Amino acid sequence: MFKLGLIVLCVMVACGPTWSARTVDSHLGQKDLTRLQKVFVDGFGSSDLQSIFFSSLNIQLTDATQKEPLCKKIASLHAESKLNSFEKDYYYIGASRNLGCTAKIDEGLLSKVYGSLTTELGSSQEIFYRVVTHKVLGVEINEAAQAKLVKRLQELLKKDDTLSGLGYAFNVAPLLGAGASFIANRVEDAIVQADEVDGKLLQFEGGLSITSLIINGAFGVSKTFNKPLPVTADQAVKFANYFLSRRSVQTAKGAHVLIEALKTISGADKIAPVCVQLIGNGQLEAKSPTLNVAVVDLLGKPLTPSPKAVSAKVILKKDSSVLAEKIAVASKSSDKTTYVADLTSLKPGRGIYQAELNADGVYTQTLQFKVLGRVKVQSLEVGIAESDASAATRKQSVTYPGKLQEVLSADSTQKLLLKAALVEESNGKPLAVHQAFVRLLNKKTDKEIIFVAEQDSSKSYKFDMDVGNNGKNFNYQSGTYSIYLTVGDASLSNSFEWLVAEVQLKFNEEKEVKPKTTSGPLPEIVHQFRVPDKRPPRIVSDIFTGLCITPLVLLFVFWGKLGINVSNLTLAPSTIGFHLGFGGILVLFFVFWLQLNMFQTLRLLIPIAVFTFLAGNRLLRRLYAQRNSKPSAS
Repeated sequence: MFKLGLIVLCVMVACGPTWSARTVDSHLGQKDLTRLQKVFVDGFGSSDLQSIFFSSLNIQLTDATQKEPLCKKIASLHAESKLNSFEKDYYYIGASRNLGCTAKIDEGLLSKVYGSLTTELGSSQEIFYRVVTHKVLGVEINEAAQAKLVKRLQELLKKDDTLSGLGYAFNVAPLLGAGASFIANRVEDAIVQADEVDGKLLQFEGGLSITSLIINGAFGVSKTFNKPLPVTADQAVKFANYFLSRRSVQTAKGAHVLIEALKTISGADKIAPVCVQLIGNGQLEAKSPTLNVAVVDLLGKPLTPSPKAVSAKVILKKDSSVLAEKIAVASKSSDKTTYVADLTSLKPGRGIYQAELNADGVYTQTLQFKVLGRVKVQSLEVGIAESDASAATRKQSVTYPGKLQEVLSADSTQKLLLKAALVEESNGKPLAVHQAFVRLLNKKTDKEIIFVAEQDSSKSYKFDMDVGNNGKNFNYQSGTYSIYLTVGDASLSNSFEWLVAEVQLKFNEEKEVKPKTTSGPLPEIVHQFRVPDKRPPRIVSDIFTGLCITPLVLLFVFWGKLGINVSNLTLAPSTIGFHLGFGGILVLFFVFWLQLNMFQTLRLLIPIAVFTFLAGNRLLRRLYAQRNSKPSAS
């Protein structure tokens, strides 16, 4: 008997299941089923024979005006399809039967299908499609043909024991009679090849199609041949988590195999996981702490049979203190999927709790939930004081949720004060909250500035603002500001924002603040070169040029006075080449001075310098040889 149970609680924000057995935290809900239904509807409009087949398998068309065009369409798609012949034959014949097409299937096609079992089929996939095609046609396969197929299946699995091959073998074996029971020995070989992801999911390489193919086939084998279930309860949970993670599938085939796989796992009474899902956000009011939990199967249906006895142990998470050892969790009479636990008698205070659930002594799960408290403003004082404490502070009390009638006024020599005492409504104890802000809003410009209120030694929240020192934060915009107190906390059910008073602030310096450009193109950046330095007067450059030429002029003058000794000058190629090269370098420097730049000059100087170096080297060697030959001759 399928016993089941699990109920109660859940939570978000810091709430959620922390430990569980044979449970998952989601299921295929109504929104998911509606979306998958749309996938099937869209499948009828596609030009894919496979999509139309799986859509027709899940949606029954009653409108004859829709059926006939589809029947003609699948006939043409079958002729054009590039799928394997055994696969497209199955989709075409199956879709024709599902749609109730009036046109008869071609006799040649039927003869091919009937005769296929007498041939040697090439794979377990082909055996599967040929056998299920016979089933769709309502044709029984005789025992001799079954025995032949079983033998062929054994031969194929010896050569091809891939996951795909085993998956199709698992699905076809129940249709081939007792002789195919050998396949049960291969189930474990396939299951151990499942990949585990993060310790939460189990899947086979190949994705949703292969995983569904193997799971559906393995469960079918165990049921047909009366064998143990192919997976354990823990594995069933992990496979269910994987299938539920693929609920966003977009193809008709994917949607069909997803639903079939979840049905298969849900139908395994001894190991089927159930979904325990919180109704609401897991935050309970302290005045009426009632937990509501949905307990359903993987497809969102009520459990059958319902759990007989469900109880919960409630623990305060902060210090692990036990509020109750056993609290009854009852099924809601009007809704068999909802279970309720009334915690009013426990009078839980604000905080996070855990509930350890036990259903029929078989199913256990630990969930955590939050009980919200309520904040109360015990007192609030607002006033103006002198910054140098030269005068007494003028404070006025305001009662929540009222507003101070008088408009306060403060200038740059004064400061604005606010002090609020927050307590818990249930016991009057001082309360520390996550958020306590004072917001000042300029009524004219609609600009605001927010300050944090700090808790002092008396557990009251204080706000102290020196008007003069904070002028920059307000852009020195004097005017009337509304004072808001904002109190918020994740563990409070009545967080609030309260308009306390209005104050006229006067700053020393008023500036017109230009709005900052937050979007749009930036100004164009135009590059500017450095402005050249001012050149000296023309006469300075002329004098400098004359001084540079003076040594050359003096050289020619002295040559004219003293004479030039050119007796050793010969007309040898090295002599002529050296002097031409040296003269060329001088000419190049002169041209550089007039118009060339450094890079142009270097490109011309390199070849001239190399030529001059080689010619000069030969000239010096010749002169040295002449000098050494003179003493020998004498």
